Amino acid sequence: MTLSAGTDAVRQSLASFRQEREADWKAFEALLARVEKRAPRALSEDELLSLPLLYRSALSSLSVARATSLDSALIAYLEALCLRGYFYLYGARRSLRTRIGDFFLHDWPAAIRDLWREVWTSVGLTVIGAIAGYWLVASDKRWYDAIIAPSLAGGRNPDSSAETLRGVLYGGGDHFLSGFAAYLFTHNTQVSILAFALGFAFAVPSVLIILMNGCMLGAIFQIYAAKGLGFELGGWLSIHGTTELFAIAIAGAAGMRIGTSIAFPGELTRMAAAAQAGRVAATAMIGVTVMLLFAGLLEGIGRQTIASDIARYSIGGGMLALWICYFYLFRMVRHGDR
Repeated sequence: MTLSAGTDAVRQSLASFRQEREADWKAFEALLARVEKRAPRALSEDELLSLPLLYRSALSSLSVARATSLDSALIAYLEALCLRGYFYLYGARRSLRTRIGDFFLHDWPAAIRDLWREVWTSVGLTVIGAIAGYWLVASDKRWYDAIIAPSLAGGRNPDSSAETLRGVLYGGGDHFLSGFAAYLFTHNTQVSILAFALGFAFAVPSVLIILMNGCMLGAIFQIYAAKGLGFELGGWLSIHGTTELFAIAIAGAAGMRIGTSIAFPGELTRMAAAAQAGRVAATAMIGVTVMLLFAGLLEGIGRQTIASDIARYSIGGGMLALWICYFYLFRMVRHGDR
């Protein structure tokens, strides 16, 4: 009889507790549902003012429920309700416009600055590869076909005449421009993705891809330089190449960061080190896509329609200066950090 009486008392206590406070829980839940589905402007001024009051009431109910060991289902309900309230009232809520602004003003430049060692290592590997490609083709022109795929060569080879090579630099119709620009954009996107995605293998594939890309650049440059067109080719490439090659170098750097973090995790586990490196690398890779889009526009519009070598070098140099200033000199405080 005593046990039965105790059980009845607990039930009565639970029923009384629910009866006194359940209306506030339901009201809080209904308000949260409305603002989560739409926006704060869906509530009246009085309803907005009641939100923190109802939240504190729900917290108080949760505290009492835990202390008195009431129904576990009720405790779980109140915990979920309070968690929703906390995230809405105190959680960071950013609009899409704010997130995009934070990415371009803070996240992307910060990621590139974080990767500065890997970026300049990647740039150095590109230069080394270009020197190697130039020397190999200069010593034996058969190396050219081994380095440059026919689809990328576009009919250019060591046996091409100076007139043919010059025609590529200063000729070509709209159909040629659009097709060639689309092909190069696809090719360089693939190189960037591979340099990043294969970095997990201790960064070795990333290094090899960057070296090979530089080798291709050096091989093409050699056949033009041999015909006295090295300066002209530099202008033809620079109008889009400073953006494009910088983007590929960043992609390689992102892959190297992941690979070296896995190889040398320090005090972290390999998975934790890879996850930490992946956040920076992924931000950089989103930016690489933006840079390649810019390079594609310069490729398809500016490079062939602008025939002046000085103008081409000016645009290419200006774009390089723009990227360097944006990544390393331009600093903005993240929205909400003020």
